[in-house]
Amino acid sequence: MKARSFLIAALCLLAVTISLFVGKYPLTLEGIFSDPVQQSVFLRLRLPRTLVALFGGFALGLAGYVFQTIFHNDLASPDVVGVSSGASVGAAFAILFLGSSALLITCSAFLGAVLVLFLTLFLSSLQKNRGKATIVLAGIAVHALAQTALTALKLEADPERELASIEYWLMGSLNDVTLTTLPSLLPVVLLVSALLFALYRHVLVLTLDDTEATLLGARVKGTRWGLLLLATLLVASVISVTGLVSFISLLAAHVAKLLVRRHNRTLFLLSGLAGGILLLFADCLTRLTAAELPVSVFTSILGAPALLVLLGRKQHE
Repeated sequence: MKARSFLIAALCLLAVTISLFVGKYPLTLEGIFSDPVQQSVFLRLRLPRTLVALFGGFALGLAGYVFQTIFHNDLASPDVVGVSSGASVGAAFAILFLGSSALLITCSAFLGAVLVLFLTLFLSSLQKNRGKATIVLAGIAVHALAQTALTALKLEADPERELASIEYWLMGSLNDVTLTTLPSLLPVVLLVSALLFALYRHVLVLTLDDTEATLLGARVKGTRWGLLLLATLLVASVISVTGLVSFISLLAAHVAKLLVRRHNRTLFLLSGLAGGILLLFADCLTRLTAAELPVSVFTSILGAPALLVLLGRKQHE
């Protein structure tokens, strides 16, 4: 386990190093210390972008692990159960009616995500014989409703200003990340991640059946909702800054589970680190393209086949 953890840590360091130096404007280690132009590019653009990719990916990976663990379903990531779509609707609403304030977009994205989470859980509770696939099916239905609401918002947007902002935001990109972006993301990610680590034993208890967890003294419903709200806040805070980034939450937890089989704090941490690595490498790939394609293009290239493999495995089981 130590060797595998060391491997993830080494990959994370490698991804950070590559991200700091890859881009259209070449940087060198010597130039960063001696060339004022390279120093400016490094401090104002490259370093903030790398930090947002690292901590944003970490947050998405951590949230994905929490969702999968609480719902006892390997497919129950924020993307699949509709939470990311709800955050998208909330952010688009903020752009259209509340302005472009980062705080307002984050709050609106969080409220949209929570609303969708409530709706998904409500629909799944209507099924008498609830299986592990119920939450996924409910999420797919709510995702479709969220996309309809998003289309309605885009129809109301000004084509020259608001619509372009919404469309660009929905594609998911770190192109506009600067030093001013960090205060709206890092405090939330650090605080909520620390809370989730402190509450890890509660996450572990929810891996059990509800009856067993209740016998151990856990308040199952309250604990589940509290953890889900914290994970949802992580997703909303990242999406409000980067736009919609697909499949990181789904993939990161599975990468970690391939390395660590048991539910423990190491698996919790590795899920976050795997998310950071995936988003860092995806963002590096966007910088190598001529027009800097949206980062979701590359995360979807990885995530869509992985989702099909997981669905096939579940159907086989």
